[in-house]
Amino acid sequence: MPEVKVKERVLKVLKGTGAIAEGTADVAKDATVTVLKDAGEIGAGVANVSKDVVAAALGAVEEVGTGLIRTVKGVVVGIVKGVGEVTTVTAGVLSDTVRAAIKGTGDIGGDLTATVGGIASGVITTSKDVGVGLAEGAYAMGKAAIGATSEIGGDVTSAAASLMSGAVSGASEVGDSAMTAVRNTAKGLIAGAGDVGADITEVTRSAITGAISGAKDVGLSAEDAASATVSGAMEAAEKMGESAVHAVRDVAASGIGGVKAVIKGEQETA
Repeated sequence: MPEVKVKERVLKVLKGTGAIAEGTADVAKDATVTVLKDAGEIGAGVANVSKDVVAAALGAVEEVGTGLIRTVKGVVVGIVKGVGEVTTVTAGVLSDTVRAAIKGTGDIGGDLTATVGGIASGVITTSKDVGVGLAEGAYAMGKAAIGATSEIGGDVTSAAASLMSGAVSGASEVGDSAMTAVRNTAKGLIAGAGDVGADITEVTRSAITGAISGAKDVGLSAEDAASATVSGAMEAAEKMGESAVHAVRDVAASGIGGVKAVIKGEQETA
């Protein structure tokens, strides 16, 4: 893995005047393609490339001391697109990339809560481009992000808000499928929260708060985003048991910041 070259190129991006996310994405994509083409077995290359490229790029961030969120978003986008140029991108590839980005951020002591939002936005805007269904990709991303945050001792509840805000931001760029992305991100998030034993009530409330904030930032309907979030959360909760269902329903009934969240059941899901 040409880690030194990746770090050097990302350093140039960070020190330059161009767009950090786009520049870092190009670096990550090139490195990913090179590694996978050189690997004796594509499967093994895909399993390791995310970790190596993320580590190299974040080494540059650590040295410069700035540009973390945009760099991480760019790395995620670049890795996924790079894999797509060499082999098939699956939901598993998205999960591995998200986990690597979150763990790498934790390793350098970065602002994990803020970074998760950038990761979510990157995955949502890239999934359809590489042939992964938007619903499937959003679900995989949400679940992986919560799992990885928990593994490194991060605040899962805070991450949930950032994750949903980022997902809404990314969803605003995919047009008619926006609420499908939001709903399935929430579904994955709550499934992940259940896996790590997090408080479903607090995670659901935080997720809706993040969705509302994200919707207001990009001019989408806050009520639609809140309803899509709670609907996805309910789908996950129904597979977890009665306690989780009641937790989600109670949050929906209470409303968040004066915004009504309606549980619906007729949108595309993973």
